[in-house]
Amino acid sequence: MTTAELLGKDPGWIIAVKALIVFIICVVATLMAVWTERRVLAKMQLRTGPNRVGKFGLLQSLSDGVKLALKEDIIPAAADKVVFIIAPIIATAMCFMAFAVIPMTGVVNLFGHQTALQLTDLPVGVLYILAVTSIGVYGVVLAGWSSGSTYPLLGGLRSSAQVISYEIAMGLSLVAVFIYAGSMSTSVIVDSQHQNIWNAVVLFPSFIIYLISMVGETNRAPFDLAEAEGELVGGFHTEYSSLKFALFFLAEYVNIIAVSALATTLFLGGYHAPPGLGFTEQWFGGWFTFIWFITKVNLFFFIFMWLRATLPRLRYDQFMKFGWKVLIPGSLVWILIVATLRVLQQQGANRAVIIAFAAGVVLLMMAVSSLVDRSKKVSGEPLTEGEDPDFPVPSLPHLRSISVSGGQK
Repeated sequence: MTTAELLGKDPGWIIAVKALIVFIICVVATLMAVWTERRVLAKMQLRTGPNRVGKFGLLQSLSDGVKLALKEDIIPAAADKVVFIIAPIIATAMCFMAFAVIPMTGVVNLFGHQTALQLTDLPVGVLYILAVTSIGVYGVVLAGWSSGSTYPLLGGLRSSAQVISYEIAMGLSLVAVFIYAGSMSTSVIVDSQHQNIWNAVVLFPSFIIYLISMVGETNRAPFDLAEAEGELVGGFHTEYSSLKFALFFLAEYVNIIAVSALATTLFLGGYHAPPGLGFTEQWFGGWFTFIWFITKVNLFFFIFMWLRATLPRLRYDQFMKFGWKVLIPGSLVWILIVATLRVLQQQGANRAVIIAFAAGVVLLMMAVSSLVDRSKKVSGEPLTEGEDPDFPVPSLPHLRSISVSGGQK
């Protein structure tokens, strides 16, 4: 029985229970993620981190949430009140909806019913996730516009351009997965990796492009340009306080968990154990597969923390140029390569021929890139403004003598 058939037999109350479980997992994971990030960043940067509220500071995130909920809720006089209130709700709701098609476990027993910790299984499940995460950016854009302030508006516009640009690269990186698995269903993609090598190895370029795109998609450092405090104060949520700000904070971390869960599903075999540890999937009646799923998601979240601790923020023009001129063309070329390899494989071509073709394409691309760089150095062609590592900054005016009340100063 397929996962779709199994989930189709779930009664309504089982679906409600699973939805509640997924919601609780996301909220608790957010609280733990905030605490973990603060502790890990503190270790990386030789600081102490939260260690007062609860053992090892474990209750710090909970206390921060309670503090935000009890603070005064201020709505600016120039704001569009209806849109101002709805914006954080849109941003948060869309993040939770993405988990509807994420398979978190294999077949388990839940209150006497055989089911999986997945609300539904759609034939186009991955497209559904991309769609709801795209709608989430409306919350950010509307928040910036409805605030009636300049900096939030700029942050909202930046975020819309940023998400659109990197969502194209993210979507293109997933096309190779669809070609290789022959489906857009998340459960089918997970099953296709069970007896084979994980897609992160077979489709390594797609994996790397997705990793970069998911950081840009979630507005995280070094791509947190929508809320760059050095330029836009707090970005799109500058005018928000109390519970509305907490909703944006929750949406950011749930979105991080969602893209990490999608990466786990598409590239790291989902809830399945690593090769050689398949016997553990039967432990605790199949619930141990959830441990493997959470472990892989935490691995991606650690990458988010590592990037934030080590890399400086990019300039906005560098960020957009990288998305449009590097990631998107690279994804298109890689799709053509994967499609050709898939056709060769289906036509029964020898494995040596397939490997030779792939290696030849890689060597050709490296040679072309090397020739382009060498031609620039030989011709002395000046680099563009975005390519110059020492971006020119206007010099400060020299001190001039100023006539003050008939004298010089």
